[in-house]
Amino acid sequence: MPPPPPNPSQSELDDSRKAAKDKAGEVGRLTNQLAKAEQRLMDLHAEVEFRMEDANRALVDLEAAQEAAKKARADAEAASREADGAARVVDEARDALDEFAAGSFKQGSTVGSISAYVGASSPEDLLARVQLLDAVGGSHLDALERMERARTAKANKDSLAREALAEAERAEAKAEQAKRDADAAMASAQQARRDAESKTAELEAARADYERQLDAAQRKVGGLEAQRARYNEWLAAKKREEAAANRPRPNRPISRPPTGGSVDVVIDRALSQLGVPYAWGGGNAYGPTRGIRDGGVADSYGDYNKIGFDCSGLMIYAFAGVGIRLPHYSGYQATYGRKVPLNSMRPGDMLFWATRGRIHHVALYIGNGQMVEAPFSGSRVRVAPVRWGGLVPYAARLL
Repeated sequence: MPPPPPNPSQSELDDSRKAAKDKAGEVGRLTNQLAKAEQRLMDLHAEVEFRMEDANRALVDLEAAQEAAKKARADAEAASREADGAARVVDEARDALDEFAAGSFKQGSTVGSISAYVGASSPEDLLARVQLLDAVGGSHLDALERMERARTAKANKDSLAREALAEAERAEAKAEQAKRDADAAMASAQQARRDAESKTAELEAARADYERQLDAAQRKVGGLEAQRARYNEWLAAKKREEAAANRPRPNRPISRPPTGGSVDVVIDRALSQLGVPYAWGGGNAYGPTRGIRDGGVADSYGDYNKIGFDCSGLMIYAFAGVGIRLPHYSGYQATYGRKVPLNSMRPGDMLFWATRGRIHHVALYIGNGQMVEAPFSGSRVRVAPVRWGGLVPYAARLL
């Protein structure tokens, strides 16, 4: 028999187990806090998306109001010029009529009076006066009246144009205020998201530190227990050798894990991408791809320059391993397969999260309350506890 291996005392084993249990409890506490923080972060991501859409809508409304105000100003200026022009024409016609009347008076006659005819020096002069007075009394006065009516119409048009301009400018001011309000709300939501990201990062760092401590404590427990196990094995072997030196060693059956099916293929493909960067719009049936621009949050993280997955892209890659083709949108992926209640979910099912009735995230359930997901910009593919906040009341089962 070889010499006996080290045999740790029971107090050493108890102390190391208690230390590992304490570390595990702290990891569990931090994991719960982190799950809540990440749920809050996902809610804030969704809120930022809504605020971005509000800002985009406010910008479109503002541009439309500015265009309407620009047209109203042009119409008002044109109507004002027309009214001014009509007034000048009427004033010129009045001056010409007044000049003729004054000339007629100097000749000893009044326009329209009998003396204008009696004072004629010859039949030709009388005929000329008749024609002139008829022209002034008829067509000129009629033309003047028409011009007056036209001037009034143009003045009314000018007034309506000014009212339309005032209304357009009020609408423009209202749209500008709505745009400022939407921008402020979006900035506030983005700041809240950044604060939540900072808090989440602190929790992740704390949990990682305790996980390292837990790993060290478990290794210590494992080492001591392994020593005890080796000692017990040595002791048992010694007793067996002493009791029955010639007794054959019993045969032990060799156990093999069951052959993995399609569920294992899907889960293994998703887990093979752990640590790959999140990239909005990234991922296909063959692996991670370059992200695309979104004009907002994803761009601020440079997703368009990253090779990675977004949440639905990771699902496309995972299920492609068993020949299932999925669209690159979590809302459409939720319509695939059979809907099962959450209390019946099993590994390989897809889980979905929604805000205000709209699905915006998907993950793959892998069992034991865990899931694999590509969470959000700035993160990486990871395994995390299932977040129940915002989870839709069913899982999608394709396998």
